[in-house]
Amino acid sequence: MRSASELIRHKRDGGVLELDEIRYFLSGVVDGSIPRYQAAALLMAIFFRGMADRELADLTTAMIDSGERLEIGSSGPKVDKHSTGGVGDKVSLCLAPLVAACGVVVPMMSGRGLGHTGGTLDKLESIPGFRTSFGAAEFARLVETNGVVIAGQSESVVPADRILYALRDTTATVASVPLISSSIMSKKLAERLDALVLDVKVGTGAFMESVDRARVLARTMVGIGESHGVRTTAFLTSMDQPLGYEVGNANEVAEAISVLRGGGPPDLTELVTVLGGAMLEAAGLDLAGARIRSALDSGAGLDLMRRMIEAQGGDGSVVDRPETLPAAARARRLRAERDGYVASIDARRIGVAAMQLGAGRRTMTDTVDHAAGITMSAKVGSAVARGDVLATLRFNDARNVEAAAARVSRAYTLAGRPPEERPLILEEVG
Repeated sequence: MRSASELIRHKRDGGVLELDEIRYFLSGVVDGSIPRYQAAALLMAIFFRGMADRELADLTTAMIDSGERLEIGSSGPKVDKHSTGGVGDKVSLCLAPLVAACGVVVPMMSGRGLGHTGGTLDKLESIPGFRTSFGAAEFARLVETNGVVIAGQSESVVPADRILYALRDTTATVASVPLISSSIMSKKLAERLDALVLDVKVGTGAFMESVDRARVLARTMVGIGESHGVRTTAFLTSMDQPLGYEVGNANEVAEAISVLRGGGPPDLTELVTVLGGAMLEAAGLDLAGARIRSALDSGAGLDLMRRMIEAQGGDGSVVDRPETLPAAARARRLRAERDGYVASIDARRIGVAAMQLGAGRRTMTDTVDHAAGITMSAKVGSAVARGDVLATLRFNDARNVEAAAARVSRAYTLAGRPPEERPLILEEVG
């Protein structure tokens, strides 16, 4: 077996690492026998040299094997969904219980927001009492009870990923397709899934701003999933403007509830329906679209969301009274300065502005204000008159309001004619 420094040199020079070599290295990273600076050096070598398909599959396997896999006793098909992150992306909040209501087991490990993108766990924690941290055994028990759970990655599941993820953030190696895909897929495959549906965001509010780069990432993750025997499908979806009308935490939970009550925004409802249908199809169920619509129309998805919240320690009454969720004490409305049509909205600027108001975090140690956020009154294609409200800032701490207001104002571009209609679903991969 080559030493850690020899493995780094081999990768630096364009070599391919073997499975036992990757396992040795990751084991040393987890137990501390290989120092963080050598782990950072290997990440940089991978960043510049990339990885062969087989090598990437082996990296994902070794990351999974660095901890324990989830053992879920349910006999039903297990299907999860993952989004690469966007602004206003509250899809998982309503999608997971909706799909579970159709008879599919959904063991969903999610993350927190950082920078301009929001995090599913932060949003759910705006519900009083809601817990997102469970050991592997309790996670499995919750899934077996209701067929669905949304929680964070436990200490024992893929520990190598937690260490490498933190190092990537501090060594400027985040934007690497092999490292992104192995990080995402190792956590998902540790759930022992039958199938996985991926939502790869593309646009100003996404980490992948071009369709070409997003397609490469999607194909890479689909390849990893298939190499591990998990049926994997990816959708490239537009993130050139925020999804829905709400950006924040508690306000996004309320909007997700509105989807399950049949009154959600058209774009959010469309994406939930498409991804939900894909999850049912991946589980081998027929008439997927009809089943999703039935679970929406009957309220079955809403009922299961209530049960999921209560099972995870939260106040299930928010499903019936979302107005009881945390609300900001102050608001500021931003108005159109002239007549026109909304030609574009820079989603990244909206996301950063929400973070400035307290809805997000710059570093993982920052505290999130669950009541802060932005409500958008005008979306791309909307006709506005001078003085109409474009967006409303909601906040408790006014220190960064001026900067946030300026950023939201710059995010909107008005034109004299309506823009061409843009599809939400760009393409399917896999």
